[in-house]
Amino acid sequence: MSNPYRSFEFVSEAALPTRFGLFTIHGFIDKSNNQEHVALSYGKWEESDVVPIRIHSECLTGDALFSTKCDCGFQLEKALQNIVENGSGVLLYLRQEGRGIGLLNKIKAYSLQDQGYDTVEANEHLGFDADLRDYSICKTMLDTLKVKHVEIMTNNPKKLNALREMGIDVVRRTPIDHGVTDANRNYLKTKTEKLGHTFNKDKLG
Repeated sequence: MSNPYRSFEFVSEAALPTRFGLFTIHGFIDKSNNQEHVALSYGKWEESDVVPIRIHSECLTGDALFSTKCDCGFQLEKALQNIVENGSGVLLYLRQEGRGIGLLNKIKAYSLQDQGYDTVEANEHLGFDADLRDYSICKTMLDTLKVKHVEIMTNNPKKLNALREMGIDVVRRTPIDHGVTDANRNYLKTKTEKLGHTFNKDKLG
């Protein structure tokens, strides 16, 4: 859900060469809590163009430490590959670890999952909602990058609804069913059955 009372600000940008291609990294800050977020842009577009985007919430374990307990790292890589193959696009990287509960609480949730809780039950057992993420800053990010019409790479319909509430024209959704492992199969089933994600169930077995 968007929060109209929070103040977001663009800070700076720089070239960012990656193993996928040459991106530009754009830094933003949520002035209500000093949380920092980034966008990666690739290529050029007109304001009338439909731009492929991915909204990706930070996952240290999956994105940087190569965990197969979730599909986050797989989705991040696939999104960057898709953007480069398309010739243009944007990845919004939001600092919302563990669906908004933070890194250390996520580790606590992982410990509960080791004991048999699913990902939703673990968050709720710790006293959190299943998903605390806020997508408000996406409006500032996309406006700064002059993106008005998007094709969003996601399995999460909440992201579509959040963008539309903020006045972003979501032209279409592209699924990003990528990275099924034995370690994350139950996790993905839970996201599909309890959180409304549209993951292809045939891939989950």
